[in-house]
Amino acid sequence: MSFNYPKNEKLKSKISIGLLFSEGKSVSKYPLRLVYHSGSLNENEKIKMGVSVSKKYFKKAVDRNRFKRILRETYRLNKHILLDNLDKPYAFMFFYQTKERLSYEEINTKTIQLFEKFVNQNIKKESSETEGNSGK
Repeated sequence: MSFNYPKNEKLKSKISIGLLFSEGKSVSKYPLRLVYHSGSLNENEKIKMGVSVSKKYFKKAVDRNRFKRILRETYRLNKHILLDNLDKPYAFMFFYQTKERLSYEEINTKTIQLFEKFVNQNIKKESSETEGNSGK
């Protein structure tokens, strides 16, 4: 199990980010939100992840950067939840959406819950689609 966050996993493409916000779906577990879009990556890329903390909630860049570091770290340690259950490439944007200053442990717990919620929603959706297609 590799717990790294290499450069090729970082979401930086303006086109991919634009697709995320125009066509992407989202899943939330307060105070975190995960916006995702499938199929917009190269064949050799399984996952792309970006993080964001709103200036609306944290005016100082120091505070925003701290929470972005925490989000990247919780993603890095828990991305196996996503990778083990994905069959096609996904682009993700990970948001922290509250003024509350949660501890690392609380954010980590919420991240795990959020990733599991995403997996459960998409596994159900994909299995129901394949069952519907096999009946034809």
